[in-house]
Amino acid sequence: MTEIKDRWALVTGASRGIGKAIATALSTLGCNLVLHSRSLEHTRLLAEELSANGVHVKSLAADLSEPDQVAKLITEIGSVATQIDILYNNAAIMTPYHADVYQIPDEEFHRSFETNVISPIKICNALIPAMIERGWGRVINLTTDMDKQPQFAPYATSKAALRKFTQDFVPILDGTGVTMNALHPGWLRTDMGSDQAAHSVDTVIPGALVPVLLSGFICGKEFLAQDYSGLSIEHAIERAEHGQ
Repeated sequence: MTEIKDRWALVTGASRGIGKAIATALSTLGCNLVLHSRSLEHTRLLAEELSANGVHVKSLAADLSEPDQVAKLITEIGSVATQIDILYNNAAIMTPYHADVYQIPDEEFHRSFETNVISPIKICNALIPAMIERGWGRVINLTTDMDKQPQFAPYATSKAALRKFTQDFVPILDGTGVTMNALHPGWLRTDMGSDQAAHSVDTVIPGALVPVLLSGFICGKEFLAQDYSGLSIEHAIERAEHGQ
């Protein structure tokens, strides 16, 4: 199992739900954190809480649907952290249900792709070259299995595009020590999920940590967090290493 103590991780959308669960779990492993949300106030209490685990925690704010704010975020990352070794592209927006699939506003597609695809790619493009230069890095892009539901087309197609980006990067990263994988958290009881969802948000751990902690070059794969629900981190890694 890979050691991540004293490494730096950027978690987008860290103020609640999946992002908060991931950031909390990383801090217990000694990983320093840059917490992203749309407002610094949203992560203030979480930063204080996680700092108690003996790690460095910084907060940055940006609306990922706004290109200027994304550019500013990328610049600010370098001012608060010595380097980013681990990136969780977790932040996303969910578009509303449309019974008439032929009348979905163009704006919903534009905003969904800007937030869920283009911004994560920009962050990857800014951070991965330095990871390659250092010879180690982990990128995890949050995805979904939502399909055959054109009523949610802006969201579903944006997540499909991010999954394709993840797969296409495999030959670029081969031999670099850097991996990029997708993580499907499962249907969770979060603000973006539903109170009718099958799983509580805490079940995303330890599965969400697996693509970071695995040794070797495992890249372009989609990990299903619920496959590891209820396991210890050690057992989850063992299961993943044996392809289960």
